[in-house]
Amino acid sequence: MRGRRRPLMTAAMVGGTAYVAGKAGAKSGAEQAQQQQQQQQQQAPPPQEYAAPPAAAPQAGGAMSQESMDQLQKLAQLHEQGILTDAEFEVQKQKILQGM
Repeated sequence: MRGRRRPLMTAAMVGGTAYVAGKAGAKSGAEQAQQQQQQQQQQAPPPQEYAAPPAAAPQAGGAMSQESMDQLQKLAQLHEQGILTDAEFEVQKQKILQGM
């Protein structure tokens, strides 16, 4: 029996040592992961808060009528051709949009 005891004792000692070393390695690995996570949180910029898009002005009839769209297109053509100044274009455009 004496010959059998030594290999078992050796295996138990090696196994115990490996267990303790494994636990210590896992603990230090967890600590390192926690430190890295804290560093990343400190370096990361705060999340941006986005403002909601401005609400569109309510329109009386919902969508723009085909007639209004045609008038705006003609107005734009006159403006591009130089017949209307910027100020005249804006005034006429507002009249069309308010008439909806």
